[in-house]
Amino acid sequence: MSLRICILETDFLRPELVDQYQGYGQMFERLFAQQPIPSEFVRYNVVDEHYPGDDEKFDAYLVTGSKADSFGTDPWIQTLKTYLLDRYQRGDKLLGICFGHQLLALLLGGKAERATQGWGVGIHDYQVAAHAPWMSPPVDDLTMLISHQDQVTQLPPEAVVVASSEFCPFAAYQLNDQVLCFQGHPEFIHDYSRALLDLRQQHLGEAIYSAGIASLDRPHHGTTVAEWMMRFVAHQA
Repeated sequence: MSLRICILETDFLRPELVDQYQGYGQMFERLFAQQPIPSEFVRYNVVDEHYPGDDEKFDAYLVTGSKADSFGTDPWIQTLKTYLLDRYQRGDKLLGICFGHQLLALLLGGKAERATQGWGVGIHDYQVAAHAPWMSPPVDDLTMLISHQDQVTQLPPEAVVVASSEFCPFAAYQLNDQVLCFQGHPEFIHDYSRALLDLRQQHLGEAIYSAGIASLDRPHHGTTVAEWMMRFVAHQA
């Protein structure tokens, strides 16, 4: 039976990138099509206050990345927090990526803020800190494409670190069998990361930009993380 996933889009792509990449929801759909767990997806852009109807049923809710700060006070962010807290209290499974990873940490009792480490861009390596049955195929070192200047600085109570690095100690975490979040972007591909770096070159500064571009000659575990996420949703505690 196919898993039914609600994708809550928390951003619009930059205009220069829309023709080629459409949006985060479509990028996730292309990613999940490469993993073996049968899945179907419905997208809602919550920046525009679009949400599922009360009669819609999903196996999990995925919160995408965003240029917005997870600790921001925009009305749509407050609405999203209220919605996600309700879903959590109902026992629904929640998945978070980048902004979503940080927002869920904040919502469930942790902290997220502007990172003293500065911008993280390009390809980044993490050590897998915990192993679970849904983490198949297994890896000891996780490589992901990233683009963030905020980080989770304190986990919610009872959350467990799944992957970490010196630069990003709480790069992935799970909360029981209900919440799974990653700071990195499994849905990114090398060409998208390169285009994003080019657009932000002046803002990032030459050193960070050049290091980010140089890192893009390596593969990453985006499809592995996608499979982990779907196995986590399918997994029964």
